[in-house]
Amino acid sequence: MFSVSVEALVLQWRSKLKHYLILSSAGKPIYSRHGDDQLIANSIGVVQTIISFYQDAQDTLRGFTAGGVRFVVLSKGPLNLVAITKFPESEGQLRTQLESLYMQILSTLTLPQMERMFRARASTDLRRPLQGTETLLSALADGFTRGSPSTLLSALECLRLRKSQRKLIDNTFLKTRASSLLYGLIVAGGRLVSVIRPKKHSLHPGDLQLIFNMLFEAGSVKAAGGENWIPLCLPGFNNTGYLYMYVSFLSVQSGGTDQEEERPSTAGGEDNEIAIILISADKEGFFELRDMKDQLVKQLSANGCLDTMRDAVRRGRPLCTDIVPGTPLRHFLYKSRSHVQFTMPSYSPTFESALDRRR
Repeated sequence: MFSVSVEALVLQWRSKLKHYLILSSAGKPIYSRHGDDQLIANSIGVVQTIISFYQDAQDTLRGFTAGGVRFVVLSKGPLNLVAITKFPESEGQLRTQLESLYMQILSTLTLPQMERMFRARASTDLRRPLQGTETLLSALADGFTRGSPSTLLSALECLRLRKSQRKLIDNTFLKTRASSLLYGLIVAGGRLVSVIRPKKHSLHPGDLQLIFNMLFEAGSVKAAGGENWIPLCLPGFNNTGYLYMYVSFLSVQSGGTDQEEERPSTAGGEDNEIAIILISADKEGFFELRDMKDQLVKQLSANGCLDTMRDAVRRGRPLCTDIVPGTPLRHFLYKSRSHVQFTMPSYSPTFESALDRRR
């Protein structure tokens, strides 16, 4: 029977270009993107010793560079989050990534819950209450490593539609609004189409990133079926309690009736479905939101908006030459800071490989 030596596993772990480690202030491992507990135990011990040395001196370690490798540390109460990279990323970029991983943890455990656990026992093992969230943390970490434009810009990409088409979708969405609805989103092909929100209240970019990571990167929700009811904490909105998210997926394929269907996960790739996302503070609001979704889909189908979205998803992003004919421009990213949204052309034909895109 073939077995890999410990030395080989350590060399394989060290060959990774980027690592994320999360540990408690007592030095307990919580999460590592690569390697199991046994493999990373020594590294966790070294990291905790260095962090503690600074804390004992009434100082906070933020980061350092050694041998061409950048280390960034983010201390959040009872947690220490560490990014280790050989990529040419800035400390600010890595700190933003660690903040996102921290928010992912809070989306499962609210801040008061976590603080209560560590007050009762400083050496609490957080892995058990966080069991099942490793997929979400890894999907988020892999998005950072791939150089996802959404994570790079802390913004969402919008589906390319005519203004009149988007206005019709927005008006249809508003007309079917349920009384318990807090936030509503329509997403097609992994890109934002329409948003309903309370006046003077915007969804925090970090919260939107958590929702998109759960639905379109990790693939864990779609694997469970076409319709879901999910309790989650949105830390940017309120880190002390839970909201409830109704999600329904519609196939982009045209023809026939618009039935939800179970599809294989498309984690890490282009998503080919329309998602209706409805968020409420009412934990008993499932049936009301499902009725809203049924009415919304019925009206969007009747006025042709579902076909409009499907056509836009199938067309994909435009080429640079579609935007400026004859241009030598190879690619660009444009972010509207006020809307926290971005747009970009297709990666083709210049950036076909994952390595080229990350660069």
